[in-house]
Amino acid sequence: MVTPTSVSRDVLVAILNNVRDFEIARDSHWYRIPLGSVEKWLTRSWPPRWLAFYQTKVFRRESHAVTYFAEVHEVRQVRRGQLFPDQTQDRRRNEPYFQLLLGQLQRLPQPIFSRRFRRIIFIQTTWEKLKTAVEINDLFDESPLEDRLWAAFKRLKIAAERQEYIELDSMVAALDYAALDFAIYCAHGRIDVETDGDTWHANPERAALDNRRDNALKMMGWSVLRFNTTQVCEQISDYCIPTIATTINSLGGIDDNGVVPRRVELPDEGGRYQKGLFDNE
Repeated sequence: MVTPTSVSRDVLVAILNNVRDFEIARDSHWYRIPLGSVEKWLTRSWPPRWLAFYQTKVFRRESHAVTYFAEVHEVRQVRRGQLFPDQTQDRRRNEPYFQLLLGQLQRLPQPIFSRRFRRIIFIQTTWEKLKTAVEINDLFDESPLEDRLWAAFKRLKIAAERQEYIELDSMVAALDYAALDFAIYCAHGRIDVETDGDTWHANPERAALDNRRDNALKMMGWSVLRFNTTQVCEQISDYCIPTIATTINSLGGIDDNGVVPRRVELPDEGGRYQKGLFDNE
């Protein structure tokens, strides 16, 4: 199996939701992405050096998992009619696409499965994460703060979904959707955990938009918890995790598809985790 040497964010996980597109990638060695989708969703690290595929429910035993990847040899801007010249009546013939020319499709040693049937658009990640990921949430590469909190969640078996897309009431939120850093599903509610980097969320316009976003989520029944850089880096053991655990337990425990929702046990009477427990994350 060919392996890249780069450690940069040069792997794109894209969607395969029909068998024909899989056959095109396998036999004809190309994949297509609408130009508008790249402009909307892929604002960083374009074009990718490697393309991996998340397969949806139509693939049955290989569904809801990343199993295949390929090297991207070239990226061309084309019209849809050039990709499918036989579809002469297609009204979308003139729509612009990126055509990614691929090498041979290769299998990962172990599929990377999704624990929940969730909406995934694109995931931009690194080869190291693709190589070591056990589940889909391990692939996300949004920020070191998220990675630090995710490592703590995994150690405590707190089931969470990273970058969960939730549709919003755009009249309230001024947004059509929210990409939650972490979504935690509990027996009697749902929690959105956000890690606020200093630069991004210090912007007054961004703060106002976040306020409307949070209000829209709360109207939908979500509990929203926000932690800043200092809290995640210096107070993860004695503030962030206890706050999240207490909120989970107040909502009846984690609903991780088990028969009985699971509470997050605090290690001592003070409700604090051993100081320094997550310092290496």
